[in-house]
Amino acid sequence: MTTHPTALAGVDRFDAQLAEQVAPADWHNPTPAGRYNLVVIGGGTAGLVAAMGAATLGARVALVEKHRLGGDCLNTGCVPSKALLRAARAAYDARAAGGFGARAADGPVDFARVMARMRRLRANIATHDAATRFADAGIDLYFGAARFTGRDTAEVSGTSLRFARALIATGAVPAVPPVPGLASSGYLTSDTVFTLSGLPRRLLVVGAGPIGCELAQAFRRFGSDVCIISRDPGVLPLEDPDASAILAAMLRREGIELALGAELQRVERAGSGITVTFHRGRGEELRSGDALLLAVGRVPAAGDLGLEDAGVTSGRHGIDVDHRLRTRNRRIYAAGDACSAQQLTHAADAMARVVLQNALFFGRKKASALVIPHVTYTDPEIAHVGMYESEAMARGLRVATYTVPLADIDRAVLDGDTDGFARLHVDAGNGRIIGATAVARHAGEMIGEIALAITARLHARHLADTIHPYPTVAEAWKRLGDEHRRSRLTPRLQRFLAWILARRR
Repeated sequence: MTTHPTALAGVDRFDAQLAEQVAPADWHNPTPAGRYNLVVIGGGTAGLVAAMGAATLGARVALVEKHRLGGDCLNTGCVPSKALLRAARAAYDARAAGGFGARAADGPVDFARVMARMRRLRANIATHDAATRFADAGIDLYFGAARFTGRDTAEVSGTSLRFARALIATGAVPAVPPVPGLASSGYLTSDTVFTLSGLPRRLLVVGAGPIGCELAQAFRRFGSDVCIISRDPGVLPLEDPDASAILAAMLRREGIELALGAELQRVERAGSGITVTFHRGRGEELRSGDALLLAVGRVPAAGDLGLEDAGVTSGRHGIDVDHRLRTRNRRIYAAGDACSAQQLTHAADAMARVVLQNALFFGRKKASALVIPHVTYTDPEIAHVGMYESEAMARGLRVATYTVPLADIDRAVLDGDTDGFARLHVDAGNGRIIGATAVARHAGEMIGEIALAITARLHARHLADTIHPYPTVAEAWKRLGDEHRRSRLTPRLQRFLAWILARRR
Protein backbone atom coordinates (compact mmCIF):
# COMPACT_ATOMS: atom_id res chain seq x y z
CA MET A 1 0.00 0.00 0.00
CA THR A 2 1.55 3.28 -1.08
CA THR A 3 -1.33 5.74 -0.94
CA HIS A 4 -3.99 6.80 1.50
CA PRO A 5 -7.27 6.01 -0.28
CA THR A 6 -9.26 8.80 1.38
CA ALA A 7 -6.85 11.33 -0.13
CA LEU A 8 -7.37 10.26 -3.75
CA ALA A 9 -9.45 12.06 -6.33
CA GLY A 10 -12.02 10.25 -8.43
CA VAL A 11 -11.65 9.98 -12.18
CA ASP A 12 -13.02 13.09 -13.88
CA ARG A 13 -13.48 13.93 -17.56
CA PHE A 14 -9.89 15.16 -17.86
CA ASP A 15 -8.53 11.88 -16.47
CA ALA A 16 -10.79 10.02 -18.89
CA GLN A 17 -9.57 12.20 -21.76
CA LEU A 18 -5.97 11.49 -20.78
CA ALA A 19 -6.53 7.72 -20.61
CA GLU A 20 -8.38 7.69 -23.92
CA GLN A 21 -5.31 9.14 -25.61
CA VAL A 22 -2.39 7.35 -23.93
CA ALA A 23 -3.98 4.03 -22.94
CA PRO A 24 -7.15 3.46 -25.02
CA ALA A 25 -9.35 0.80 -23.44
CA ASP A 26 -10.45 -0.50 -26.84
CA TRP A 27 -6.96 -0.79 -28.32
CA HIS A 28 -6.20 -3.92 -30.33
CA ASN A 29 -2.58 -4.95 -30.63
CA PRO A 30 -1.45 -5.42 -34.25
CA THR A 31 -0.18 -8.63 -35.82
CA PRO A 32 3.56 -8.46 -36.50
CA ALA A 33 4.57 -8.88 -40.13
CA GLY A 34 8.17 -10.02 -40.25
CA ARG A 35 11.23 -8.72 -38.50
CA TYR A 36 11.38 -5.19 -37.09
CA ASN A 37 14.31 -2.85 -37.58
CA LEU A 38 13.67 -1.60 -34.04
CA VAL A 39 11.59 -2.83 -31.12
CA VAL A 40 11.22 -0.18 -28.42
CA ILE A 41 10.22 -1.33 -24.94
CA GLY A 42 8.83 1.60 -22.94
CA GLY A 43 6.65 4.47 -24.08
CA GLY A 44 8.17 7.31 -22.07
CA THR A 45 10.27 10.12 -23.50
CA ALA A 46 13.22 8.01 -24.70
CA GLY A 47 10.98 5.35 -26.21
CA LEU A 48 8.64 7.76 -27.96
CA VAL A 49 11.45 9.85 -29.42
CA ALA A 50 13.27 6.77 -30.68
CA ALA A 51 10.15 5.13 -32.12
CA MET A 52 8.94 8.23 -33.93
CA GLY A 53 12.44 9.11 -35.14
CA ALA A 54 13.06 5.62 -36.50
CA ALA A 55 9.67 5.46 -38.22
CA THR A 56 10.21 8.88 -39.80
CA LEU A 57 13.51 7.59 -41.22
CA GLY A 58 11.76 4.60 -42.81
CA ALA A 59 12.36 1.87 -40.25
CA ARG A 60 9.83 -0.81 -39.32
CA VAL A 61 9.17 -0.09 -35.65
CA ALA A 62 7.31 -1.80 -32.83
CA LEU A 63 6.61 0.15 -29.65
CA VAL A 64 5.57 -1.67 -26.47
CA GLU A 65 4.12 0.09 -23.44
CA LYS A 66 3.06 -1.62 -20.23
CA HIS A 67 0.84 1.13 -18.80
CA ARG A 68 0.42 4.57 -20.39
CA LEU A 69 2.25 6.35 -23.15
CA GLY A 70 4.05 9.51 -22.10
CA GLY A 71 5.82 7.89 -19.17
CA ASP A 72 6.58 9.73 -15.97
CA CYS A 73 7.01 13.11 -17.67
CA LEU A 74 3.43 13.38 -18.91
CA ASN A 75 1.57 11.38 -16.30
CA THR A 76 3.31 11.87 -12.95
CA GLY A 77 6.36 14.07 -13.49
CA CYS A 78 7.25 17.21 -15.42
CA VAL A 79 3.80 18.12 -16.70
CA PRO A 80 1.65 17.81 -13.55
CA SER A 81 4.38 19.07 -11.21
CA LYS A 82 5.06 22.23 -13.21
CA ALA A 83 1.34 22.95 -13.39
CA LEU A 84 1.23 22.81 -9.59
CA LEU A 85 4.37 24.90 -9.21
CA ARG A 86 2.94 27.63 -11.43
CA ALA A 87 -0.26 27.74 -9.39
CA ALA A 88 1.77 27.89 -6.18
CA ARG A 89 3.83 30.79 -7.54
CA ALA A 90 0.64 32.65 -8.47
CA ALA A 91 -0.60 32.27 -4.89
CA TYR A 92 2.75 33.46 -3.54
CA ASP A 93 2.85 36.46 -5.87
CA ALA A 94 -0.70 37.42 -4.96
CA ARG A 95 0.25 37.58 -1.28
CA ALA A 96 3.41 39.57 -2.13
CA ALA A 97 1.60 42.08 -4.35
CA GLY A 98 1.47 44.69 -1.61
CA GLY A 99 5.21 45.20 -1.89
CA PHE A 100 4.69 46.39 -5.48
CA GLY A 101 1.91 48.81 -4.64
CA ALA A 102 -0.89 46.47 -5.72
CA ARG A 103 -3.64 45.03 -3.55
CA ALA A 104 -2.43 41.84 -1.87
CA ALA A 105 -4.68 38.78 -1.87
CA ASP A 106 -4.20 36.53 1.13
CA GLY A 107 -7.21 34.24 0.88
CA PRO A 108 -7.11 30.44 0.91
CA VAL A 109 -6.11 28.54 -2.22
CA ASP A 110 -8.83 26.49 -3.93
CA PHE A 111 -6.78 23.29 -4.07
CA ALA A 112 -9.44 21.32 -5.92
CA ARG A 113 -9.42 23.96 -8.64
CA VAL A 114 -5.61 23.87 -8.80
CA MET A 115 -5.72 20.11 -9.32
CA ALA A 116 -8.49 20.33 -11.90
CA ARG A 117 -6.42 22.84 -13.89
CA MET A 118 -3.47 20.47 -13.75
CA ARG A 119 -5.55 17.55 -15.05
CA ARG A 120 -7.03 19.69 -17.84
CA LEU A 121 -3.63 20.89 -19.04
CA ARG A 122 -2.16 17.41 -18.81
CA ALA A 123 -4.97 16.00 -20.91
CA ASN A 124 -4.43 18.74 -23.52
CA ILE A 125 -0.68 18.12 -23.69
CA ALA A 126 -1.30 14.36 -23.99
CA THR A 127 -2.19 14.78 -27.67
CA HIS A 128 1.58 14.79 -28.36
CA ASP A 129 1.82 11.27 -26.88
CA ALA A 130 -1.50 9.86 -28.13
CA ALA A 131 -1.58 6.26 -29.31
CA THR A 132 -3.24 7.22 -32.59
CA ARG A 133 -0.41 9.63 -33.42
CA PHE A 134 2.15 6.83 -33.32
CA ALA A 135 -0.06 4.35 -35.13
CA ASP A 136 -0.69 6.93 -37.85
CA ALA A 137 3.09 7.26 -38.24
CA GLY A 138 3.27 3.59 -39.18
CA ILE A 139 4.45 2.29 -35.80
CA ASP A 140 3.08 -1.03 -34.56
CA LEU A 141 1.95 -0.12 -31.03
CA TYR A 142 1.48 -2.90 -28.49
CA PHE A 143 0.07 -2.46 -24.98
CA GLY A 144 1.24 -5.06 -22.49
CA ALA A 145 4.27 -6.30 -20.55
CA ALA A 146 7.24 -7.13 -22.76
CA ARG A 147 9.80 -9.78 -22.02
CA PHE A 148 12.86 -10.88 -23.96
CA THR A 149 12.74 -14.52 -25.07
CA GLY A 150 16.11 -14.56 -26.83
CA ARG A 151 18.92 -12.39 -28.11
CA ASP A 152 16.75 -11.05 -30.96
CA THR A 153 13.20 -11.81 -29.84
CA ALA A 154 10.72 -10.42 -27.33
CA GLU A 155 7.17 -11.31 -26.39
CA VAL A 156 4.17 -9.16 -25.47
CA SER A 157 0.76 -10.63 -24.56
CA GLY A 158 1.66 -13.92 -26.20
CA THR A 159 2.87 -12.31 -29.43
CA SER A 160 6.48 -12.83 -30.49
CA LEU A 161 8.42 -9.87 -31.94
CA ARG A 162 11.65 -10.43 -33.89
CA PHE A 163 14.08 -7.55 -34.19
CA ALA A 164 17.36 -6.45 -35.70
CA ARG A 165 17.77 -3.92 -32.89
CA ALA A 166 15.90 -3.22 -29.65
CA LEU A 167 15.81 -0.37 -27.18
CA ILE A 168 15.09 -0.70 -23.47
CA ALA A 169 13.45 2.54 -22.28
CA THR A 170 11.47 1.39 -19.28
CA GLY A 171 12.16 4.41 -17.06
CA ALA A 172 12.35 4.45 -13.28
CA VAL A 173 10.10 4.20 -10.23
CA PRO A 174 10.22 5.96 -6.85
CA ALA A 175 12.77 4.51 -4.43
CA VAL A 176 11.38 3.16 -1.14
CA PRO A 177 13.88 2.78 1.72
CA PRO A 178 13.48 -0.12 4.18
CA VAL A 179 12.17 1.94 7.09
CA PRO A 180 10.03 0.06 9.65
CA GLY A 181 6.35 0.92 9.28
CA LEU A 182 6.78 2.83 6.00
CA ALA A 183 5.22 0.22 3.74
CA SER A 184 1.94 0.25 5.67
CA SER A 185 1.81 3.99 6.35
CA GLY A 186 -0.09 5.06 3.25
CA TYR A 187 2.72 7.26 1.95
CA LEU A 188 2.60 9.31 -1.23
CA THR A 189 5.26 9.43 -3.95
CA SER A 190 5.72 11.53 -7.06
CA ASP A 191 3.64 8.85 -8.80
CA THR A 192 0.61 9.36 -6.54
CA VAL A 193 0.75 12.86 -5.06
CA PHE A 194 -1.04 14.29 -8.10
CA THR A 195 -4.14 12.26 -7.29
CA LEU A 196 -4.78 14.20 -4.08
CA SER A 197 -8.22 15.77 -3.88
CA GLY A 198 -7.70 17.70 -0.64
CA LEU A 199 -4.84 19.82 0.65
CA PRO A 200 -3.04 18.15 3.60
CA ARG A 201 -3.02 20.49 6.58
CA ARG A 202 0.35 19.08 7.64
CA LEU A 203 2.71 17.52 5.09
CA LEU A 204 5.87 15.57 5.91
CA VAL A 205 8.36 15.36 3.04
CA VAL A 206 11.11 12.75 3.25
CA GLY A 207 13.97 13.79 0.98
CA ALA A 208 15.57 17.15 0.19
CA GLY A 209 16.40 16.58 -3.46
CA PRO A 210 14.75 18.37 -6.39
CA ILE A 211 11.38 16.59 -6.15
CA GLY A 212 11.15 16.99 -2.38
CA CYS A 213 12.09 20.69 -2.42
CA GLU A 214 9.84 21.58 -5.37
CA LEU A 215 6.73 19.97 -3.93
CA ALA A 216 7.45 21.05 -0.35
CA GLN A 217 7.57 24.68 -1.45
CA ALA A 218 4.45 24.31 -3.59
CA PHE A 219 2.36 22.77 -0.82
CA ARG A 220 3.60 25.38 1.65
CA ARG A 221 2.45 28.10 -0.72
CA PHE A 222 -0.91 26.38 -1.01
CA GLY A 223 -1.24 26.58 2.78
CA SER A 224 0.11 23.31 4.20
CA ASP A 225 2.43 23.22 7.21
CA VAL A 226 5.49 21.47 5.77
CA CYS A 227 8.49 19.74 7.28
CA ILE A 228 11.32 18.33 5.13
CA ILE A 229 13.18 15.43 6.73
CA SER A 230 16.41 14.33 5.08
CA ARG A 231 19.52 12.36 5.93
CA ASP A 232 21.59 14.86 3.95
CA PRO A 233 23.08 17.83 5.84
CA GLY A 234 21.59 20.32 3.38
CA VAL A 235 18.98 20.65 0.68
CA LEU A 236 20.03 19.73 -2.87
CA PRO A 237 23.27 18.16 -1.58
CA LEU A 238 24.69 17.64 -5.09
CA GLU A 239 24.34 21.30 -6.07
CA ASP A 240 26.69 24.25 -5.74
CA PRO A 241 26.75 24.83 -1.95
CA ASP A 242 26.04 28.55 -2.36
CA ALA A 243 22.97 27.76 -4.47
CA SER A 244 21.72 25.21 -1.94
CA ALA A 245 22.18 27.71 0.89
CA ILE A 246 20.06 30.32 -0.90
CA LEU A 247 17.26 27.81 -1.41
CA ALA A 248 17.42 26.60 2.21
CA ALA A 249 17.12 30.19 3.42
CA MET A 250 14.14 30.77 1.11
CA LEU A 251 12.36 27.63 2.30
CA ARG A 252 12.87 28.57 5.94
CA ARG A 253 11.70 32.13 5.25
CA GLU A 254 8.48 30.73 3.79
CA GLY A 255 7.90 28.72 6.97
CA ILE A 256 9.13 25.25 5.99
CA GLU A 257 10.89 23.34 8.74
CA LEU A 258 14.13 21.65 7.65
CA ALA A 259 15.05 18.60 9.72
CA LEU A 260 18.37 17.80 8.06
CA GLY A 261 21.04 15.22 8.86
CA ALA A 262 18.24 12.96 10.11
CA GLU A 263 18.21 9.16 10.00
CA LEU A 264 14.69 7.73 9.83
CA GLN A 265 13.94 5.20 12.56
CA ARG A 266 10.30 4.31 11.92
CA VAL A 267 6.99 5.51 10.50
CA GLU A 268 3.67 4.97 12.26
CA ARG A 269 0.09 5.63 11.23
CA ALA A 270 -2.43 6.46 13.94
CA GLY A 271 -5.91 7.06 12.58
CA SER A 272 -5.68 9.70 9.88
CA GLY A 273 -2.24 10.91 10.95
CA ILE A 274 1.33 9.79 10.32
CA THR A 275 4.28 10.12 12.72
CA VAL A 276 7.90 9.90 11.64
CA THR A 277 10.61 9.17 14.19
CA PHE A 278 14.17 10.12 13.34
CA HIS A 279 17.55 10.64 14.98
CA ARG A 280 20.14 13.31 14.30
CA GLY A 281 22.59 12.94 17.14
CA ARG A 282 20.55 14.30 20.02
CA GLY A 283 18.03 11.60 20.77
CA GLU A 284 14.81 10.60 19.07
CA GLU A 285 12.67 13.30 17.47
CA LEU A 286 9.12 13.00 16.19
CA ARG A 287 7.15 14.92 13.56
CA SER A 288 3.51 14.29 12.76
CA GLY A 289 1.47 15.07 9.68
CA ASP A 290 -1.67 14.26 7.78
CA ALA A 291 0.27 12.98 4.77
CA LEU A 292 3.80 11.81 4.03
CA LEU A 293 5.48 12.40 0.68
CA LEU A 294 8.40 10.08 -0.02
CA ALA A 295 10.94 11.76 -2.32
CA VAL A 296 14.29 9.98 -1.90
CA GLY A 297 15.08 9.40 -5.56
CA ARG A 298 14.10 6.96 -8.28
CA VAL A 299 15.43 3.54 -9.25
CA PRO A 300 15.51 1.99 -12.75
CA ALA A 301 12.53 -0.19 -13.67
CA ALA A 302 13.85 -3.07 -15.75
CA GLY A 303 13.71 -6.06 -13.43
CA ASP A 304 11.04 -8.17 -15.18
CA LEU A 305 12.22 -7.99 -18.80
CA GLY A 306 13.92 -11.36 -19.07
CA LEU A 307 17.31 -9.72 -19.39
CA GLU A 308 19.22 -12.99 -18.88
CA ASP A 309 17.53 -14.55 -21.89
CA ALA A 310 18.66 -11.58 -23.98
CA GLY A 311 22.23 -11.58 -22.70
CA VAL A 312 21.77 -8.17 -21.06
CA THR A 313 23.16 -7.33 -17.62
CA SER A 314 22.11 -4.74 -15.07
CA GLY A 315 23.36 -3.29 -11.81
CA ARG A 316 22.49 -0.81 -9.11
CA HIS A 317 22.25 2.02 -11.64
CA GLY A 318 20.10 0.10 -14.13
CA ILE A 319 20.92 -1.50 -17.47
CA ASP A 320 24.65 -1.81 -18.09
CA VAL A 321 25.60 0.15 -21.23
CA ASP A 322 28.76 1.48 -22.82
CA HIS A 323 29.39 5.04 -23.97
CA ARG A 324 27.35 4.37 -27.11
CA LEU A 325 24.42 3.03 -25.03
CA ARG A 326 24.94 -0.56 -26.17
CA THR A 327 24.26 -3.40 -23.74
CA ARG A 328 26.29 -6.62 -23.56
CA ASN A 329 24.05 -7.82 -26.39
CA ARG A 330 25.11 -5.63 -29.30
CA ARG A 331 21.62 -5.83 -30.77
CA ILE A 332 20.08 -4.19 -27.72
CA TYR A 333 20.48 -0.61 -26.49
CA ALA A 334 19.13 1.30 -23.50
CA ALA A 335 18.29 4.96 -22.95
CA GLY A 336 16.71 7.25 -20.38
CA ASP A 337 16.13 6.55 -16.71
CA ALA A 338 16.56 2.79 -17.23
CA CYS A 339 20.32 3.24 -17.57
CA SER A 340 21.24 6.86 -16.79
CA ALA A 341 22.14 8.65 -13.58
CA GLN A 342 20.69 11.82 -15.16
CA GLN A 343 16.99 11.05 -14.83
CA LEU A 344 15.75 13.97 -16.88
CA THR A 345 13.27 14.19 -19.73
CA HIS A 346 15.62 16.13 -21.98
CA ALA A 347 18.45 13.70 -21.20
CA ALA A 348 16.22 10.80 -22.23
CA ASP A 349 15.35 12.63 -25.46
CA ALA A 350 19.04 13.23 -26.25
CA MET A 351 19.99 9.64 -25.46
CA ALA A 352 17.26 8.32 -27.75
CA ARG A 353 18.77 10.31 -30.61
CA VAL A 354 22.17 8.77 -29.86
CA VAL A 355 20.60 5.31 -30.08
CA LEU A 356 19.00 6.09 -33.45
CA GLN A 357 22.35 7.05 -34.94
CA ASN A 358 24.29 4.18 -33.42
CA ALA A 359 21.75 1.36 -33.73
CA LEU A 360 20.32 2.05 -37.17
CA PHE A 361 23.03 3.91 -39.06
CA PHE A 362 26.38 2.58 -37.75
CA GLY A 363 27.00 5.78 -35.80
CA ARG A 364 29.66 6.10 -33.14
CA LYS A 365 28.15 8.92 -31.10
CA LYS A 366 28.88 8.85 -27.37
CA ALA A 367 26.23 9.64 -24.80
CA SER A 368 29.03 10.57 -22.41
CA ALA A 369 29.84 13.54 -24.67
CA LEU A 370 26.37 15.07 -24.31
CA VAL A 371 26.11 18.45 -22.57
CA ILE A 372 23.03 18.08 -20.37
CA PRO A 373 21.81 20.96 -18.20
CA HIS A 374 19.57 20.35 -15.21
CA VAL A 375 17.13 22.57 -13.33
CA THR A 376 15.44 22.41 -9.95
CA TYR A 377 12.16 24.30 -10.36
CA THR A 378 11.93 25.83 -6.93
CA ASP A 379 11.59 29.59 -6.48
CA PRO A 380 14.27 30.69 -7.16
CA GLU A 381 15.13 28.06 -9.73
CA ILE A 382 18.58 26.48 -9.63
CA ALA A 383 20.09 25.58 -12.99
CA HIS A 384 23.47 24.09 -13.81
CA VAL A 385 25.35 22.83 -16.86
CA GLY A 386 28.83 21.45 -17.36
CA MET A 387 31.32 20.99 -14.54
CA TYR A 388 31.27 22.36 -11.03
CA GLU A 389 34.47 24.03 -9.85
CA SER A 390 35.37 21.12 -7.58
CA GLU A 391 34.77 18.63 -10.39
CA ALA A 392 36.98 20.55 -12.82
CA MET A 393 39.78 20.84 -10.27
CA ALA A 394 39.57 17.10 -9.56
CA ARG A 395 40.22 16.55 -13.27
CA GLY A 396 43.36 18.63 -13.05
CA LEU A 397 42.03 21.74 -14.78
CA ARG A 398 43.02 25.24 -13.73
CA VAL A 399 39.68 26.94 -13.14
CA ALA A 400 38.77 30.60 -13.05
CA THR A 401 35.37 31.20 -11.46
CA TYR A 402 33.38 34.42 -11.84
CA THR A 403 30.20 35.27 -9.94
CA VAL A 404 27.74 38.13 -10.15
CA PRO A 405 24.99 38.44 -7.50
CA LEU A 406 21.51 39.23 -8.78
CA ALA A 407 21.54 42.29 -6.53
CA ASP A 408 23.94 43.76 -9.12
CA ILE A 409 21.62 43.03 -12.07
CA ASP A 410 19.17 45.85 -12.76
CA ARG A 411 16.28 43.65 -13.95
CA ALA A 412 16.48 41.46 -10.86
CA VAL A 413 16.39 44.57 -8.67
CA LEU A 414 13.37 45.95 -10.52
CA ASP A 415 11.56 42.58 -10.27
CA GLY A 416 12.35 42.25 -6.58
CA ASP A 417 14.10 38.93 -7.22
CA THR A 418 17.61 39.53 -5.90
CA ASP A 419 18.06 36.22 -4.06
CA GLY A 420 20.47 34.48 -6.38
CA PHE A 421 23.52 34.71 -8.59
CA ALA A 422 25.05 33.69 -11.91
CA ARG A 423 28.36 31.84 -11.81
CA LEU A 424 30.70 30.94 -14.65
CA HIS A 425 33.56 28.42 -14.61
CA VAL A 426 36.26 28.96 -17.21
CA ASP A 427 39.37 27.02 -18.15
CA ALA A 428 42.02 29.45 -16.92
CA GLY A 429 44.43 28.31 -19.58
CA ASN A 430 42.41 29.00 -22.71
CA GLY A 431 39.28 30.84 -21.53
CA ARG A 432 36.87 28.11 -22.65
CA ILE A 433 33.59 27.88 -20.72
CA ILE A 434 33.37 24.59 -18.81
CA GLY A 435 30.44 25.11 -16.44
CA ALA A 436 27.87 27.48 -15.01
CA THR A 437 25.24 27.79 -12.30
CA ALA A 438 22.33 30.21 -12.18
CA VAL A 439 20.06 30.86 -9.21
CA ALA A 440 17.15 33.04 -10.33
CA ARG A 441 13.40 32.89 -10.79
CA HIS A 442 13.85 31.88 -14.45
CA ALA A 443 17.26 30.23 -14.22
CA GLY A 444 16.02 27.35 -16.36
CA GLU A 445 15.44 29.75 -19.24
CA MET A 446 18.89 31.29 -18.75
CA ILE A 447 21.00 28.13 -18.69
CA GLY A 448 20.39 27.17 -22.31
CA GLU A 449 22.73 29.92 -23.48
CA ILE A 450 25.61 28.37 -21.56
CA ALA A 451 24.65 24.84 -22.63
CA LEU A 452 25.02 26.06 -26.23
CA ALA A 453 28.33 27.76 -25.40
CA ILE A 454 29.78 24.58 -23.89
CA THR A 455 28.47 22.40 -26.73
CA ALA A 456 30.08 24.75 -29.27
CA ARG A 457 33.28 24.97 -27.17
CA LEU A 458 32.97 28.73 -26.94
CA HIS A 459 35.08 31.00 -24.76
CA ALA A 460 34.06 33.51 -22.12
CA ARG A 461 34.94 36.32 -24.52
CA HIS A 462 32.07 35.21 -26.75
CA LEU A 463 29.64 36.04 -23.93
CA ALA A 464 31.21 39.48 -23.62
CA ASP A 465 30.89 39.99 -27.38
CA THR A 466 27.22 38.94 -27.47
CA ILE A 467 24.73 41.80 -27.18
CA HIS A 468 22.12 40.95 -24.56
CA PRO A 469 18.89 42.94 -24.33
CA TYR A 470 18.67 45.34 -21.42
CA PRO A 471 17.22 44.96 -18.88
CA THR A 472 17.20 41.17 -18.56
CA VAL A 473 18.55 38.82 -15.93
CA ALA A 474 20.40 36.92 -18.68
CA GLU A 475 22.56 40.03 -19.04
CA ALA A 476 24.47 38.51 -16.12
CA TRP A 477 26.27 36.21 -18.59
CA LYS A 478 27.61 39.21 -20.52
CA ARG A 479 28.69 40.76 -17.24
CA LEU A 480 30.64 37.60 -16.40
CA GLY A 481 32.21 37.57 -19.85
CA ASP A 482 33.36 41.14 -19.27
CA GLU A 483 34.76 40.17 -15.87
CA HIS A 484 36.79 37.38 -17.45
CA ARG A 485 38.11 39.78 -20.09
CA ARG A 486 39.17 42.25 -17.40
CA SER A 487 40.98 39.48 -15.55
CA ARG A 488 43.17 38.94 -18.61
CA LEU A 489 44.31 42.56 -18.41
CA THR A 490 47.51 41.97 -16.44
CA PRO A 491 49.63 44.87 -15.06
CA ARG A 492 52.23 44.16 -17.74
CA LEU A 493 49.60 44.34 -20.49
CA GLN A 494 48.18 47.52 -18.97
CA ARG A 495 51.60 49.16 -19.05
CA PHE A 496 52.06 48.11 -22.66
CA LEU A 497 48.66 49.52 -23.69
CA ALA A 498 49.39 52.75 -21.80
CA TRP A 499 52.70 53.02 -23.67
CA ILE A 500 50.88 52.63 -27.03
CA LEU A 501 48.20 55.17 -26.15
CA ALA A 502 50.78 57.68 -24.92
CA ARG A 503 52.35 57.65 -28.36
CA ARG A 504 49.02 58.18 -30.13
CA ARG A 505 48.28 61.44 -28.35
